[in-house]
Amino acid sequence: MFKRPTLLYRPLVYLLTFGDMPIGESLDVALKEWNVVCQALGTGRQIILLRKGGIHESSSGFELEHVRFLLFPTYLHQNLKMLKPDVQADFEPHSSEPARITLSFAAEVTDIIRLKYRSQIDVLDSEHIWTSPLIDMRFNYKPENPLYLLIVRAYRLAQHVTVDNTPEYAGCKSWVPLETQIDVAGATPAMDDMSFKRRQRAIASQLDALAES
Repeated sequence: MFKRPTLLYRPLVYLLTFGDMPIGESLDVALKEWNVVCQALGTGRQIILLRKGGIHESSSGFELEHVRFLLFPTYLHQNLKMLKPDVQADFEPHSSEPARITLSFAAEVTDIIRLKYRSQIDVLDSEHIWTSPLIDMRFNYKPENPLYLLIVRAYRLAQHVTVDNTPEYAGCKSWVPLETQIDVAGATPAMDDMSFKRRQRAIASQLDALAES
């Protein structure tokens, strides 16, 4: 059962907490993300994403188009220089996107944080796999639009699912409506509950401490 999100305000941080939600039985939408990032989420190396667009603010809080989704790995635009050394071994160079895509992970967004300053990401350096050029690019792209940090809990699918990478999935889009429902029953969290909540609280605490300094 979906829990109504609550909105908390902090001096530098808007935090939206969705609470604990089951991943469900099936999903038919996916978020396109670099394969290396998908792997980082799926192994628990990282629990955050950065997004511009697809998030709307209203009087009742933030609205995200989808809070539960599959991760759709992309390869063509991955940039080795924008990845920290500890994950560069997972980098797979491609001259084009593969004809078939393997879906291995699902995810749910637990929190949305509106970022206002670069220093907010700097204090979370150990929580992600990106180098400074990528962070700069995310902040500088369409600077009139706010940048949001999503805290994401990833799940490993019980069975990998391979789909054709159809023309409908191509292009610079974030969300991919899939042609069929993908079974996610039996998916297991990439991190146990205690470990995930510890990381979740640590991120909020670090941003709180920055706001108070």
